[in-house]
Amino acid sequence: MSVPTFTSLTAEEYVQLNDEKLARKDAIDVLKWAYETYGDDLVYACSFGAEGMVLIDLISKVKKDASIVFLDTDFHFKETYQLIDEVKAKYPSLQIQLVKPELTPEQQAQEYGEELWKTSPDQCCKIRKLVPLEKELSKYSAWISGLRREQSPTRKNTQYVNKDNRFQSVKICPLIHWTWEEVWMYIRLHKLSYNQLHDQNYPSIGCENCTLPVSDGGDSREGRWANSQKTECGLHQ
Repeated sequence: MSVPTFTSLTAEEYVQLNDEKLARKDAIDVLKWAYETYGDDLVYACSFGAEGMVLIDLISKVKKDASIVFLDTDFHFKETYQLIDEVKAKYPSLQIQLVKPELTPEQQAQEYGEELWKTSPDQCCKIRKLVPLEKELSKYSAWISGLRREQSPTRKNTQYVNKDNRFQSVKICPLIHWTWEEVWMYIRLHKLSYNQLHDQNYPSIGCENCTLPVSDGGDSREGRWANSQKTECGLHQ
């Protein structure tokens, strides 16, 4: 049986997968289906946020040597890099790769000007996130993401299996029904490591230059690209 790909899956087949085959399944079942279907042709693009810790732990139970990529923009918090080291130590069989953009921060500043994240955040995300991920995902038929429906209005219609027009790929999102409380319940129950910035009102953590803590009770993505109209880096549009 051939692997269902972006070009081979029809709209009806996406509906069948989500509304019939996976409709009453939980996250671990979705992951089992994903790895049974795609095997090594599947990669998890992880940001190492709270959802990432849950997915890494679940994935390790399904495929111990799964491929995981992290978009290392060179601008992440030191706490994020520390967490990645902890995860590598805990799950030594996982194939965790840090993917960097073609331009170093110094080359980007020389070509586009200092602090591009302020003058043109979309361009900065394109250089340091979109292009590297596009190149990486071209090696696989499908990828896993930690999107949850409650995260933001732009994510409320996310399905388990999605047609990803941006990257010409199949995007699998096992945690769509999880709440923020359930994510943390799993982390605490299984005593998982997590980014210490979460304890300082950073529910969503990206690059250090573009991430601020949120107000009490604020939207989970309120601190991303604060004081601008930008709400997504473009990976999920």
